[in-house]
Amino acid sequence: MATSASPPSAVAEALRAALHRVGQAAERCGGGSGRVRVVAVSKTKPVALIRQLYDAGHRCFGENYVQEIVDKAPQLPEDIEWHFIGNLQSNKVKPLLAGVPNLAVLESVDDEKIANRLDSVVASAGRNPLKVFIQVNTSGEESKSGVEPSGCVELSKHVSQNCSNLEFCGLMTIGNLDYTSTPENFKTLANCRSEVCKALEIPEEKCELSMGMSGDFEQAIEMGSTNVRIGSIIFGPREYPKKSSN
Repeated sequence: MATSASPPSAVAEALRAALHRVGQAAERCGGGSGRVRVVAVSKTKPVALIRQLYDAGHRCFGENYVQEIVDKAPQLPEDIEWHFIGNLQSNKVKPLLAGVPNLAVLESVDDEKIANRLDSVVASAGRNPLKVFIQVNTSGEESKSGVEPSGCVELSKHVSQNCSNLEFCGLMTIGNLDYTSTPENFKTLANCRSEVCKALEIPEEKCELSMGMSGDFEQAIEMGSTNVRIGSIIFGPREYPKKSSN
């Protein structure tokens, strides 16, 4: 007697709902949902939950912390496309690339120093060129990483022309401190793309926009985002370790 399939998990249902909203937003601006990549941001979440989404068919996941992604990646299938979206220090580049050979995209290149270090380590590792996004600080907050909008053309040129082991793929922004963005943030990134594409002489379709998170991804898609980073509406609130009271 055949057994019935187990019902979808809560996170798989949440992912399905998020993908539906992504598709609706893409259709509202005249595009198909296929043009928007959904990065399921799994920081602080256990491997078991990531596996549930993997079993539901999702393959693209994002992490913010080097130690966390290095711990998780070996416990999960190799065909996962990992995106690293956190601030990256030069001394963490080698452990990241060694620990996550299936790292697909690094979204947080914000200066020439980190670009040069990545280029060198990728070359030494003998892996295919690493796809990167330039992180732009569109909110002007000092606490945010990212190159100033006025510097994004020069940094994009540096990566494209001087870092042969990196593949420039687009621009990324985080937005405001409360993790929501205003239309101005998104508009600034879109303007940066126009300037970068003109300087590099590439069509805008060759320069992705990674913008939009759980609180604002629909607006981001309507303003041109091709890569949204969604965590809490799929996985639930972040679970940070409690600090000791003494």
